[in-house]
Order: sequence, then C-alpha cells, then structure tokens
Amino acid sequence: MNTAEESATERSDLAPRSVFVLVSLALAALTWAVFGQTLGHGFVAYDDQTYVYQNPRITSGITLEGLSSAFTRAHARNWHPLTTISHMLDCQLFGLNPAGHHLINVLLHTAAVLLLFSVLRAMTGALWRSAFVAAVFAIHPLRAESVAWIAERKDVLSGLFVMLTLAAYVHYVRRPSVKRYLLIIAVFVCGLMSKPMLVTLPFLLLLLDYWPLNRFDRDVSTTRFLSSRLVLEKVPLLLLSVGSSAATLFAQRSTISYGSQIPFAIRLANALISYVVYVGQLIWPAKLAVVYPYAGETSSGFEIALAFVFVVGITLLVLAMRRRLPCLTVGWCWYLISLVPVIGLVQVGLQGHADRYTYLPQIGLCIAITWAAADLFNSLFKRRAPLITFAALVIALLAWRGWIQTSSWKNTESLWAQAVAVAPNNDVAQFNTAEYLLARGRVDDAIAHYKKALSANPAGSQVRYHLNPAIIHTSIGNAFARKGLFEQALVQYRQAIASNHNFADAHSNLAAMLVRCGDVAGAIAEYEIAVEIPPKDAASHRRLAALLEQTGSHDLAVAHYRRAAEISPDPSDAPKQER
Repeated sequence: MNTAEESATERSDLAPRSVFVLVSLALAALTWAVFGQTLGHGFVAYDDQTYVYQNPRITSGITLEGLSSAFTRAHARNWHPLTTISHMLDCQLFGLNPAGHHLINVLLHTAAVLLLFSVLRAMTGALWRSAFVAAVFAIHPLRAESVAWIAERKDVLSGLFVMLTLAAYVHYVRRPSVKRYLLIIAVFVCGLMSKPMLVTLPFLLLLLDYWPLNRFDRDVSTTRFLSSRLVLEKVPLLLLSVGSSAATLFAQRSTISYGSQIPFAIRLANALISYVVYVGQLIWPAKLAVVYPYAGETSSGFEIALAFVFVVGITLLVLAMRRRLPCLTVGWCWYLISLVPVIGLVQVGLQGHADRYTYLPQIGLCIAITWAAADLFNSLFKRRAPLITFAALVIALLAWRGWIQTSSWKNTESLWAQAVAVAPNNDVAQFNTAEYLLARGRVDDAIAHYKKALSANPAGSQVRYHLNPAIIHTSIGNAFARKGLFEQALVQYRQAIASNHNFADAHSNLAAMLVRCGDVAGAIAEYEIAVEIPPKDAASHRRLAALLEQTGSHDLAVAHYRRAAEISPDPSDAPKQER
C-alpha cells in the first residue's frame, strides 16, 4: 500500500494548517511534561565529570584554544567537535549550574520531535500517523537516557541534525538542484560531527527513496539498481561516512582494543540478542537501567538460536511483503541498519546494550508498526474511535513510564539504585554504587557493594566484558585503608596485583600502604614497578624520589624528580641541591 492509498482523512494536506500547529504544540507540551523535571536534576558521576564538570577544556567555556581542540583532539574518547563545542557553550552561558545544561538537552530533543513530525507528514501526507510516531519518539522511557543524561548531549544534538538532513532531503527530492544537495551535505556533516553513529544515514535515505518517496518507481528499474542515479547521489554522503568512521576508530582505539578481546562469536551472539531486546523494550519498557550485563556468553545456545531465527525470520517476512506493505520493509530495515554501528560487533566499553542506542533506530520500528497497524485496522473496521482510543492510551502509558524512568536520573544515587535494582549481579552497577557511597563516607556500605561487584565478576574469566578484578580489589583496599585496617588493605592490593600484574594503581597503593607499615624497602620496590607501567605517572615518580632520598640514594632521587617534571611539569619537582 503506497501513500496514494492512505485514507482521505490522513491524506489531507490536507488538514488545515491550524491543526498542524496545534498538534505540534501538543507534542512539545507532551515532551516537556515528561522531561521538564530534568531542570531540577543535577550532574551524575558517570561520564558527566569527563564530559563537563571536571574537564577544564569544557568548563573554560568558548575560547579559541578550546574551539581548536574540539576539532583536533578527542573528547571522552570520541571525536564529535560540535557536541564538544555545545558543552563549552553551556559552560559559557550557565557555568556549572546543571539546570542550564539539562534545559539545552530538552530543547534539542523537542526540536527533533517537531521536525520528525513535520518530515513524516511531508513525506507521507499522513498527519495523525506521523503525530503518533513523533509522540512515541518524544516520550518513550528509552529516551530518558538520551535526554536526561547531560553526557549524552551527542544523542539529542545529532538527532536534531538527522531530522534536518531528512527535511533537506525531502526539499531536494521535490525539486533537485545543486544548492539543495549541498544543503543536505552541510547538515549531514554537522550530524556526523555531533555523533558518528549517523554514518548509516545514506542507506536510510535509500530506504526512504523506496517508500514513502517512491523514487524507485520513477527513476530506476530494479534490474539496474547498482547503476542508478539514486545510488550515485548518495556516494558523497557515503564518503563522508567513511571519513567519520575512520576518525571515530582512531579516537576510540583504546576502548576498541579493550573490547576486541571478546571473541567475535560472543559479540555476534550479543548483537543478535540485543536486536531482540530492543524490540521487546519498545513494546514493554520495563526494568530499564543505565547499564546492562553483557549477554553474549551468559545466554544459552537455545536463546541465541531463537534470536537468530527471530531476526532472520522477520527480515525475510518483511522483504516478502515489500510490495504490499513497503512500510514494514523500510521500517524494519531502518532499525537493522541504523543499529549496526552500536550493536557490538565492534565492541566499545562494557555494556551489553544501552537505551541510548535506540534513540534513532526505533523510529523505524515505530513507523513500521504504526503504518501497518493503521492500514490493517482501516481494512477491517469502518469506525476509527477504537483506534484513536488505543493510541491515546498507549501515549498516556508511555508518558507515565517515561516520567518515572526520567526521575531515576535525578542524581547519582538514584541512578545507581535503579541499576542495582534491575540487575543485582551487574558488576558495573555495584561498583559505581560503591564508589558513590565511599565518596560520602559510608565505607562499610561501600565495601559490601564492592564485594558484590567482585562476586558478579567470574573468577578467571578471560572475556573482558566485566570490570577488571584488579580495579575492584584496589578499591576495596582503599576502603579498608580509610577504616585504618591496613593489613586487610595490603591483602586486597596484593590480590589486585595477582589478578593483573600490570595494574599500576595497585602497585602504587600497595607501596603507600607499605610506607604506613614501615616497610620502606618494599615500598620502593613497588614504586619502581609502578613507574614502568604505562601510562607514566608523575606522582609515583615523586613519591619514589622522596623515599630514595630518605634512604640516601640522592642521585636516583634526583633522576626521578626530573622524570616527574618531564611527565608533568611542576615547580615542586625541581631536583634537590647536593648536601
């Protein structure tokens, strides 16, 4: 069924302009009803510090040096200069008042919602279906992570540029010209510089060419697809995507190296399961959290096979129905393709999957379900009241759940309380809960959560989708040291070293504890190991130099003071004079 076969009510361009304006106002109000609460939220100690409040490049606001570094240096292991500049601008305007940062996130998301509604209506002529898809996109609980998390500015900013790219593309399709094509390139480049996940957008434009723009019928024959003008006009966009991908791989080389230690078969299994999980979360958004355990190895062979059958089966089904229901084909393929950069085949970080990754991909699912369900209903029933009632109920329920999910992002404590409640065996959630408690002096509670994190981390596991046990042991040691339990702290530091001999923090912390216990020689030996482990640490060189001075090894002490000064220049690192 194509656009020309839409119901007469839906096609009216149909509806007066006043209706379009009223629906737009309602969408904006709905978005703010769910996310307006974030203006009372704070920063969270999970990437917000790296992205904003502990990053001098950002907190300095807009400077020439900062603008230059946004394009030439990675920011939190990502290259997204426009996102970086937007954070700088926030600090310029609002300082470190989190309300201002949250305000910009909500405004950007609201703009993306309104543009999505406008673009869908322009492409299909279906006002109410477009409004429903935009409403679900606006307030679904899965959006909470992207909108309520200041560090996820890249989602809402790139989302705005995606919608602008789609709008520019529709403008170009109606009357192609070089000027209109250059506008597409300009906004697409801005999107790539906001978040590189947009590299799949040229393929999504090809899908839209098939439906609802129906350009294939006019411009190409399926037998000559590869030589068609529709493909050739996407080539410049694809080249930009390749360049963005290269920059991203370079910026994320350390985290990609970490994730590459997960066998490909396990990454593929996790990807298949994630495709199914995201569909389930769209329909039933329960037990959402900031971080989820990695499912690739823990899932049974039956679960993996079932996920494979589901993904392949749905794909074959929608392809078979491409002429009768092209909305299904386009929506499902939009979902599959747009998730490829973040589905985990190239693993970055420890997360099995993430709510924020659905920000754009699930638009495709919403389009497929909405158009197919409306077509089916219209073919079976004459009255539309039941469909309207059902749609209103869905939006009301999603708004309620979205508001609750957004409230979990109020502060660091509420964020990790939610994550632990959803998945008690999640070592990342338990560890971050412990870090929060330790920072507030609740040492015993912190130790309990550190131990839960350790128990959730399989001993001897060679698959690096868990926290490094050495990090957890070292943190437990630090907690024991704060309680004055030095012997227990020593045990934890030694266990950290046993699990990872190249963990410098464990050696330096063990050295500091040995000094407290009077074992200066042992401390020197540990510091000598620590200073040889990358990345080089000026503080460990300084502490080693001070101990060497105590033992009379003045020349060695001078050498380490000089090395510390080379790593991190500091007037206090000046070599001591000969006595």
